[in-house]
Order: sequence, then structure tokens, then C-alpha cells
Amino acid sequence: MKLGATVEMRDDPDAFARQARQMEDAGVGYLWTGEAYTADGVSTMGFLSAVTRTARIGSSITPIYTRTPTLIAMTAVGLDRLSGGRFVLGLGASGPQVIEGFHGVAYDSPLARTREIVEICRSVWRRERLVHNGPNYRIPLPEGQGTGLGKALKIMTNPMRERIPIHIASLGPKNVEMTAEIAEGWLPLHFWPDRSREIWGDPLKAGLAKRDRELPPLEIVAGGPLAIGKDLEHLRQRSRPMLALYFGGMGAKGKNFYNDLLKRYGFEREADAVQDAYLGGDRKAAAALVPSALVEGMTLIGDPGFVRDRIAAYREAGVTVLNVDPVGPNGLADVETVASWLN
Repeated sequence: MKLGATVEMRDDPDAFARQARQMEDAGVGYLWTGEAYTADGVSTMGFLSAVTRTARIGSSITPIYTRTPTLIAMTAVGLDRLSGGRFVLGLGASGPQVIEGFHGVAYDSPLARTREIVEICRSVWRRERLVHNGPNYRIPLPEGQGTGLGKALKIMTNPMRERIPIHIASLGPKNVEMTAEIAEGWLPLHFWPDRSREIWGDPLKAGLAKRDRELPPLEIVAGGPLAIGKDLEHLRQRSRPMLALYFGGMGAKGKNFYNDLLKRYGFEREADAVQDAYLGGDRKAAAALVPSALVEGMTLIGDPGFVRDRIAAYREAGVTVLNVDPVGPNGLADVETVASWLN
């Protein structure tokens, strides 16, 4: 098991650079950053590429609707070159609330679009003349669309690698099956290792059965907030508001993928209660309604024995990259402790 961490650029670039280098020195092998409706993730990853030397730089996630497939491929080439071959392209569909509400783009065919984008990226990286005729993307534009002057081109820059790793964020059975079939890695948000095989075992098995033999074993990236010590329950409870946002507020009734996941975990009544409270404007009540078993099971907060047990649960569930977010008073010392346990 390798160690990863999600990092975010705030107001002070110098402090952010120090944080990234300290994470790297503490044993973190993957630094992830993403974008929802924040600052873009690409500029942050370029910065991380410049200030680090060994950690892999990953997007978690680059939304598939906000850029053309070819631009995603070009961006990956640029970041891979800047980082010296350390880039990991994390893709995800996000959700209609963000894609339609913030970007003004229709949220349609997320699985088909993801599969086509992966195909297009890999064609670009092989420096093939790009010709793609899919249900969602047609490159070059066919006769009768646009000016008619489009021609098949290949990228002018030589990519460092033909195979930049692609990780896909997915939760639904069909999407997880596709991820296991075509991607180098899987980014499951709000991963509860205790129920993971029950929820995703069959889709993973079905996808792996169709997996190209040229692909490496599937990486699984998951984890949670980290703090090692006594009397840290208050730190664990800090995760409730963010969980309530996702389970209750990240989508409308009947169109919240995270609420659906909470139900699949076995908390159907709680899922409805959290969503009703959040959408009704009572965020504090929504946070209190998040199941305590889930809050405990998805955090790495407690005494050394507890944290070791949770790491073992993630490992048993197949997680290969343990993502940690140090939130305790020991800070990076906790990261170093976990790194020593994993070695």
C-alpha cells in the first residue's frame, strides 16, 4: 500500500510549496488536487510539478464536461512533461448540479463520454492522426458540420509516455465496472471499506474480466482524515458537515449519487433524513444525522491501534493508495507514522 494526500492551493503559494515538499519528505507518494467550482486544478498541478521531485501529481478530479477530450489529452501531456513523467489523469463526471449549474453544459451520457475520452486521450498520446467517430464526439467534424475544413491531426509535442495513467472516479455499478475494464485506477469518493465488497465486488469482478492484458493491476485510491492520539473524537466529528453536504446537498431529490451510495451502504432511512434536513436549510441537523458508524469507519482518527485497524480494513478492501488528510495536532508527524507502518 502506498500513501497519498489531497492538497489544495490557498492564499499563500510559498506556504503551499512548503506543505507539498513536507508531504513528499514525510513519505507521501501521491499528491492529488481537483476542481469542483473552485479555482482550476491544472494550474495547481503545474505548480506542484515544479516544487516537488518524487511524488506523483494527480487530478482528483478533472471533470469530463468542462474541456474537450483533445484538450484533456493535451493538458495531460503538458503536466506529464512538467512533472518528469509523474502525472496521473483522474477523470470524473461530477454531477448535474455543478456541470449544468456552474458550467452551463448538459449532463448527458456520462459513461459513454468517459469511455470515449479515454479512447481519444490514448490515441493522442500514441501520436496517431486523430479520427474518432463516437456517439458523443466526432473528430474531425464530419462533412456538413462546421466549415468542412477540419482535418485529422496528431499532437505536435512528443508525449513522455504513450500510457499516462488514467484513474476514474465512479460509484454506480455500471460506472465502476467500466472503470475496472479500461482504467489504470479507481477513485471512489466516500469509500467505506467495511461494505465495499458487498457494494462493488460484482461490478469490479465483471470489469476486470474484460480488462485489457496490457493494463497494469487496478489501483484503488481511498482514505480519510488522519489524527493519531487520545481524546480526538472532536476531530472525527468535524467530518460531519462535509459528509452532510455530499449526502444531503450535492444534488436534488432522486439525483444525488452520494445519497444513493448512503442508501446502498444500508442507511436508507438516514439518507432520506439527511437529505430532507439539508435541502430544508437545516445543515446542522443534517450533519448530526449522518450515521456514526460511517463517520467512524471512513476516518483514520483515534489511538494507534484504531488507526492501524482502519488501515488494515482499507488494505483488506483492496485499496492500494491510502489517501490521508492530516487534521490532528501532530500534523505531518502522523503522516510519517503511517508511512512507517506501510513500509
